[in-house]
Amino acid sequence: MIEPHAPAPPGAPPSRGRPARLPVRPDTGRFLVLTCVFVCAACGLVYELELVALASYLMGDSVTQTSVVLSVMVFAMGLGSLAAKRLRRFAAAGFGALEIALALIGGSSAMALYAVFAWTGDWGGLWADGPRVLLVAFSLAIGLLIGAEVPLLMELIQRVRRQDAGGAVADLFAADYVGALVGGLAFPFLLLPFFGQLTSSLVTGAVNVVAGGALVLGLFRRDVSRRARWLLLIAGLTVLGILGSAAVLVDDFERSARQALYGADVRVAVRTDVQEVVLTGGTGGRPLDLYLDGRLRVSGDDERLYHQALVQPAMTGRHTRVLVLGGGDGLAAREVLIHPGVHRVDVVERDPGLVRLARTDPALSRLNDHAYDDPRVRVATADAFHWLREAPAASYDVVIADLPDPGITDSTKLYSQEFYGLARRALAPGGRLVVHGGPVATRARAFWTVETTVRAAGLRTVPYRVTGDTGPAVHAPRDWGFVLAATAARPALRLDPHGGRGSGALTEEGLAADARAVERTRVAGLRASTLVHPRF
Repeated sequence: MIEPHAPAPPGAPPSRGRPARLPVRPDTGRFLVLTCVFVCAACGLVYELELVALASYLMGDSVTQTSVVLSVMVFAMGLGSLAAKRLRRFAAAGFGALEIALALIGGSSAMALYAVFAWTGDWGGLWADGPRVLLVAFSLAIGLLIGAEVPLLMELIQRVRRQDAGGAVADLFAADYVGALVGGLAFPFLLLPFFGQLTSSLVTGAVNVVAGGALVLGLFRRDVSRRARWLLLIAGLTVLGILGSAAVLVDDFERSARQALYGADVRVAVRTDVQEVVLTGGTGGRPLDLYLDGRLRVSGDDERLYHQALVQPAMTGRHTRVLVLGGGDGLAAREVLIHPGVHRVDVVERDPGLVRLARTDPALSRLNDHAYDDPRVRVATADAFHWLREAPAASYDVVIADLPDPGITDSTKLYSQEFYGLARRALAPGGRLVVHGGPVATRARAFWTVETTVRAAGLRTVPYRVTGDTGPAVHAPRDWGFVLAATAARPALRLDPHGGRGSGALTEEGLAADARAVERTRVAGLRASTLVHPRF
């Protein structure tokens, strides 16, 4: 709501600029300025959320990426506000140039960040931190430009009609905050579902430059020289052309970047409601690799070794009822089903798109031996933590946690003491839990924090690991650490002699040797990770 005109208080400093010569009434002019504030605030928040979302997807650890983007951007906004004081004499032309620059930088930020990650991510050396450096640079540049908007808009609204500073600030920030609300809601519910991450930023940039250009060249055109108007018009149209061309070519860009990231053998690339799923190989004798949000989760060269090491030691003993948390690819369920005596396998996977692909993709379904066609397997689409809260007590003989590494922020709660306490409650007397704890060689502290946390939940543990040759696959760990736990006595690290054809890749002697080796890496003095105090 626009406040009625209020005269400036006695002694208030005069506005630096002369009253604007508007083609509309002052009330209409103020409304148009506040509308532009609303649109620019929405665009600014979309740029911010876009950087956070893409950085979390590309680099993981959403808490760190969010903190970096927000802190750098807010700091830069303060600098931008100070710098804009020098532009107040040329508020209209300065604001137009500002919006053009913001549209170009903010609109292209997602594509540039993705390009650096895809094409330079495996160069090593200084280039290894290229995406993080670029993230900070974009946060700084966008924050500077957003911060400079407010003083210039304040000057423009005062030129439309002079009023007391408090009333002008109240109107300006009300429009700004409402615009931020709309932008914050539009990003996850409108822009991402319909346009995706890259096109969303391009569309936002186009809206930004059109809004700024309409305000300056429409409402304040008499305050801008003829030469400045032409320069702003040409620059704005050029930026619109760049953003439009990028939007037309974005699909080709994504395909090229995906090939640079995953190799030329990309066969399936889909964006589910939860994550991006990419399959490479799987035909013509080439091994199948599965990537989830850019991280290698299944390497066809040695996935069988990983899943056997995860499942088979836990299957020694009673295993009538088995619960698999995660494992939507069906590979852990495959290893469970080769054991006689299994009557029911419940798979809890949050991404139905991954399960659908595991059922229907010829290569992936062949790799999991069509596990989802077995009538003993039942799938629940749910978050593992919330599903365990509703699970009946003492209902499973074996619980298998085939989950992402604990270093990924979204997975931290699935490696908490509370989570393992829920898993312990779901175990029948004498039941066993096995947890994938991430690579030991490169993240020993995180692995031993997992083991400490499992023990803190009242379980007796046996840590172990296996080592595989992952070849040239990007981001693939060279070893996998596991924690086997039981509700009663400390479990024995053995293999089920009736485990069927899959047991040949592992031996009890090898597991015992690996358990002794991993014990030598133990990190002492660690504390358990909890929901309110994550330690990964």
